[in-house]
Amino acid sequence: MNHAMNNPRRLLLAATLCSMLPMAALAQGAWPTAKPITLIVPYTAGGSVDVNARLVATRLGERLKQSVVIENVSGAGGAIGVAKAVNAAPDGYTLVAGPDSAIAIGKLVNPSAFRFDPLKDLAPVGLLNTAPMVLVARPGLEAQTFSDFVKLAKAKPGKYNYATSGVGTVLQLAMELLKERSGIFVTHVPYRGGAQIATDVIGDQVDLAMLVSTSAIPHVNGKRLKALGITGSKRLAALPNVPTFDEMPGLKGFDMVSWTGIFAPAKTPPAVVAQINRELNAVLQEEGVRSKLLEQGALPGNSTAESFGKFVQAEYARNQKIVQTANIKE
Repeated sequence: MNHAMNNPRRLLLAATLCSMLPMAALAQGAWPTAKPITLIVPYTAGGSVDVNARLVATRLGERLKQSVVIENVSGAGGAIGVAKAVNAAPDGYTLVAGPDSAIAIGKLVNPSAFRFDPLKDLAPVGLLNTAPMVLVARPGLEAQTFSDFVKLAKAKPGKYNYATSGVGTVLQLAMELLKERSGIFVTHVPYRGGAQIATDVIGDQVDLAMLVSTSAIPHVNGKRLKALGITGSKRLAALPNVPTFDEMPGLKGFDMVSWTGIFAPAKTPPAVVAQINRELNAVLQEEGVRSKLLEQGALPGNSTAESFGKFVQAEYARNQKIVQTANIKE
């Protein structure tokens, strides 16, 4: 009897809850229901920033219940793609995967290309990943270790060259610091994106390349490239036999990592930034995403929007010193 009497109440409760759902949705605002979210990658497809952006974009879209579409906008060391995000409407529908090179270095070395202020014109959303860099050598180079290469370079200054994905990248800063501390002269060959570099070093077209670990590991483990050293403070699980530069004589304390973060145009509503940050961190905790990042030698990020903003400011200040000391400019 009681059971029968309860049914109308349950129905009424259910009807009341259903009628409240649209109001709750409206109260939260329409974002991101209006249209797909564009995640700009300021480099060509196939490079490490692109690979990691694609890794999180699909899952981020699933969690936000809105597709996240990658748009590759390359050129000028990342300036063109980041500028497109800076100039986009601050409505949460345009984000950029901002690498350190374009965010915390570019304006220091090439202010005419990087006309925006990365610390003021972007809203930091969250840290996507960090990754140490790996110095790799072409298969035919007569050096098995970095100390071997230093001897070659000192015997013939200016004969050897190294590639990076552009002037003013963290890759160039790391190599210039390495050159300075080792007392060698090696010519820089800047490329427009990361994908072609490995191909040219494997083909003995360039002597060395400074690559982020995500790009280097498959080629080193596939015996297509020789790894001479790692820029981070710890060896990589994926390359256990490759020493850090920090372990080498005269290079104690050498520690630089590459990083990529997600940014939105300045003035994007803080509630939207906070929501993307929460979902990004949740995606980065997923085992499938974590294991893929770790396989590539990258560490998943985990930050609040505020702590990531402070991190970016600290990186900018440190890089400013390196750029001034090494006199890097474009």
